[in-house]
Amino acid sequence: MSDPREPRGPEGGTRRLTVMEPGTGPPSGPGPGIGPAGRFWSPRRVPAGIVALLLLFVAGAFLYDVAAVRAGRSALGWRRELARQLADRPLDDTWVLAGAGVAAVLGLWLLVLALTPGLRKVLPMRRTHPDVRAGLHRDAAATVLRDRAMEVAGVQSARVRVRRREARVRARSHFRELDDVRADLDGVLHDAARGLGLARQPAVTVRVARPGRKG
Repeated sequence: MSDPREPRGPEGGTRRLTVMEPGTGPPSGPGPGIGPAGRFWSPRRVPAGIVALLLLFVAGAFLYDVAAVRAGRSALGWRRELARQLADRPLDDTWVLAGAGVAAVLGLWLLVLALTPGLRKVLPMRRTHPDVRAGLHRDAAATVLRDRAMEVAGVQSARVRVRRREARVRARSHFRELDDVRADLDGVLHDAARGLGLARQPAVTVRVARPGRKG
């Protein structure tokens, strides 16, 4: 006779649930990774769309004017004025230098966008499968470390700031010796940082102080 508490399958028979014993689950330690875990690249749709629209507008305007001249019409006024200004103004003119500076700044900005990955707030995690990539937001990592810090005896409050290579923790302790609290925080937070599963484990810096006096 089957136990009524056991779940039944679609055909009325009983099916057993898989039970995972403690210590038999997936390892939470660093472990070897599979392939490089590089940073995530931002799609940068807005800058790319703006540049594409500007290039389309400028190229379309010049193409239309060139086609009009080829068809026997006179060039548009803005192109004649632009050619005259470029021929008459010296290179050290204020407007020429200002235009060149703006063009240089825009070009440098586009180069920076093209050569940097962006998405600085997403930290790459270790790759355990060659076809799967995962990332952890900095705020989520900071929340995990702050919750672990609050579990340490004597910690009244904690503030955590996570960067790519470092996690800065500032805690306030209202009882116990500060050195003891700092030692416990070092051990707990290093284990917590290792358990985040990041491709590059951040170095944890801990500062402990007493709460400020009120009034």
